[in-house]
This record gives sequence, C-alpha cells and structure tokens, in this order.
Amino acid sequence: MDLTLLIKAALMGIVEGLTEFLPISSTGHLILAGTLLGFHDEKAKVFDIAIQTGAILAVILVYWQKIRDTVVALPSERQAQRFALNVLIAFFPAVVLGLLAGKAIKAHLFTAEVVATTFIIGGFIILWAEKRQARAETAPRIHDVDQMDWRDALKLGLVQCLAMIPGTSRSGATIIGGMLLGLSRKAATDFSFYLAIPTLIGAGAYSLYKERALLSMADLPMFGVGLFFSFVSAWLCVRWLLRFISTHSFVGFAWYRIVFGLVVLATAWSGVVDWRG
Repeated sequence: MDLTLLIKAALMGIVEGLTEFLPISSTGHLILAGTLLGFHDEKAKVFDIAIQTGAILAVILVYWQKIRDTVVALPSERQAQRFALNVLIAFFPAVVLGLLAGKAIKAHLFTAEVVATTFIIGGFIILWAEKRQARAETAPRIHDVDQMDWRDALKLGLVQCLAMIPGTSRSGATIIGGMLLGLSRKAATDFSFYLAIPTLIGAGAYSLYKERALLSMADLPMFGVGLFFSFVSAWLCVRWLLRFISTHSFVGFAWYRIVFGLVVLATAWSGVVDWRG
C-alpha cells in the first residue's frame, strides 16, 4: 500500500468535499490540486469524478427528511411527483451535452489557464447577480423548491450545462442562475443540492464504467480514502453553507474566485508554478 498515494487521495477528497457545493468550482480546484500533487494521470481523472459520490452522500444525509418524504409520497401526492419530475427535467440537459461533448471538453478545456479565466469571469458574474438582486424592487417569486414548475427546472438544467467548462462551478451556475431566474437564495441553493444527486452519481457511475479497464482491486484503498474524506468534508461544508446563506450573500466567494484566478494566471505566466500537468 502506497502511503504517499493515500495521502494524496485524502487531500483530493478534502478539496472535493469543501468545494463541490460552494460557488467556486470543485473541478477547477481538483485540476489545480492534482497538478500541484502530481496526481493527474488518466486514473486520477476517474478518481476525481468518482469521489463526488462521497460528497453526494453528505447531501443525501443532510436532506434525508425531504428525500424520504418525497419517495414515500411519490405514488399518491402530486406535489412529490412534480418535485421529482422537476429534478429529472433539470438533470436531462447535462446528460445530453455530456454524452455529446464531454470527451472534447475534457481534451481541450481541462487546463489551468481555462480554470483561472473562468474563475475570474464567474466571480464578476456573481458580483453582478448579487448587486442586481440587492437593487431588485420585487421579491423573488419562488421561495421554496415545491413552487417550481417544469419551465423553471428546464432553465436551471440548461444553466447547469455551463458548469461543464472547468472553473465555472456546477453549484455556482445553478445557484446564481436560479437567483437570476427568480428563485430566492435559499430555494436556488436547495434545488442545486437536489439536482447534484442524480448529476454527480450519474457522472461517477458512467466514468467508472467507461474507464473500468484502468482500474483494479489494488485501487480500492485509494478510492475508499478519497470517498471518506470527500464525504466528511462535504457534510461539514453543506451544513455550514446552509447557515451562512441565511444571513450572507455570495460576494465573498466572488472575490475569492477573482483573486485566486489572478494568482493562478500570474504564477503560470511568470513560470513560478508549472501548471501544464
């Protein structure tokens, strides 16, 4: 058992769990962290996607009451059926785009320069969205996910597709997109988390199946460590974020994205850090 590899797996799991549900891009951070750790071969790319399942288990635990009530009520209650259908509708665009363009996106856009640039652009979009909501004369039209209809779900599903560009942030795209579409910050955050369940589990399962020839039983400890640390850090992060958004905006995350993106670009252009991995 390679102790160094397990330490790298633990660090990557922590990065995944802490960044998956914040509007700062887990994929972007994993690309950068993997480059610094020398953990960026083909097997590592499968690992990065697979450990998202640990983060999703944390979301399922936090939202277990709502998920259980929905499943129980599905056969008889219209509201539960509409909520489940909305999640599936929002999930569908990412499936289509992922199958059509996922390979090309990974081949050409998974670079530090792309990540840094989208960090910066996304940061300015968050600042604009928060400023727009602060000046809005009308209150959000949707305060709870159960008030959404299929059109709201489809729009959020299309917005989620932007997150296939690394550095964009899946949660950031769906939360900020939801706010721009008339959802409250709480409703947009909740739906982003619910939508993450089929999206990330589906991506993880598909990646493991597609790249199964790369893997062996010897990889189980590495994946187990990554999943464990992803789960624990994501559970802590989600619980903190739900408290945070009740009294704070996402402006702080926007400035983090901008500053971090500028640091990555500066270190790349100056040669201080070799991000080409």
